[in-house]
Amino acid sequence: MPSPEPAPVSVDEHLAHILDSITELPAYDQPLLETLGLPVVADVPSPISLPVFDNSAMDGYAVVFRDVAGATPDRPVHLPVVGEIAAGQTTIYAMSPGTAVRIMTGAPIPAGCTAVVPLEATDGGIAKVLVNEAPTEGQHIRRAGEDVKTGDVLLRAGDRIDARRAGLLASVGIGRVSTRPRPRVVIMSTGSELVEPGSTLARDQIFDANSYLLAAAAKNAGAIAYRVAASPDDPETFVEMLSDQLVRADIVVTSGGVSKGAHDVVKEALSSLGTVTFREVAMQPGKPQGFGLVGEDGTPIFTLPGNPVSSYVSFELFVVPALRKMTGRLPLSRPLVRAKLTSSVSSIPGRRQFLRGRFEPKVGGSEVTPVGGAGSHLMNGLAQSNALIVLGEDVTRAEHGTDVPVMLLDRDF
Repeated sequence: MPSPEPAPVSVDEHLAHILDSITELPAYDQPLLETLGLPVVADVPSPISLPVFDNSAMDGYAVVFRDVAGATPDRPVHLPVVGEIAAGQTTIYAMSPGTAVRIMTGAPIPAGCTAVVPLEATDGGIAKVLVNEAPTEGQHIRRAGEDVKTGDVLLRAGDRIDARRAGLLASVGIGRVSTRPRPRVVIMSTGSELVEPGSTLARDQIFDANSYLLAAAAKNAGAIAYRVAASPDDPETFVEMLSDQLVRADIVVTSGGVSKGAHDVVKEALSSLGTVTFREVAMQPGKPQGFGLVGEDGTPIFTLPGNPVSSYVSFELFVVPALRKMTGRLPLSRPLVRAKLTSSVSSIPGRRQFLRGRFEPKVGGSEVTPVGGAGSHLMNGLAQSNALIVLGEDVTRAEHGTDVPVMLLDRDF
């Protein structure tokens, strides 16, 4: 008598099993622009002050404040112009009372200068200048270190580098920073019926959408994606292709071939290894799941179901948190927000349901509209969605107007 099949595990149990096996990638110094989206692994102190030197905030004239303190349009002050300082000029001037130096934005302030008169408050003179509006003392002088002082911590460990932070690091001369690298993700579809987009379909063939879908999802998650041509339904060929790809993989993701059919090649090929666990997860879509370690280096492999919606939802729930753990990004999973349903939905008891939805933030309460049908093969509904409506294992129906948890798919976190 055959032994009963094990009960499905929960989504949380399967994710915990995965994350227990995932380790952070080793950090190393990388070029600044290669680190966008990645968190730094240690505090980053500034090697210099910013500004490095006192400089002008305006095009105008460097003056001694007391010389022009009483200037008005009716009683302008005339000063001889004794020089000019441009940004990047290496000669540093010193100026005397009773004179002016023409100065450009960003140029170093000459010794003795106590204010900068903007060009529009003068007649723009070259040999001599007429000042018709008095500045305040210290006006338009950017002081050295007023923004950043040497030793100030610019980024704390775990802070993620974005465009603004990259600009800050570059402004103090930091061109490389220590982060964990982007994970390399190899994407493999399986199925003899799969052909490349752009090919001509035979009667019993379909285009390989999953590998493009998952490769794009991996890139969106900050990884480097390598998409591999689909493997036919032959275990030996699949193992051979997989072995060839492990040299460039931090993670392998397959789709298809993990259910109970006669041609579920992934399950057949990997079951004998003893390092990949295939199980049913109490969720819809995406019930059949597999995860384990393969190859000499113990590369994590995710075997996802073949229906595209199931595959994508599985990637968001299980692969994305693993990728984020590899790079040290928190939180690991997408946070949930709340929204009101615009129409009623139903669910299967005992499974966590992830329904495609269109989320709209609104004043007074966000809304989410179910899109597409329930079928896990319906790509158009997936493409129209920007969120997943999450119904718990004990929920069988949620009525119009019900406040439900929603996972936003297009929002960075």
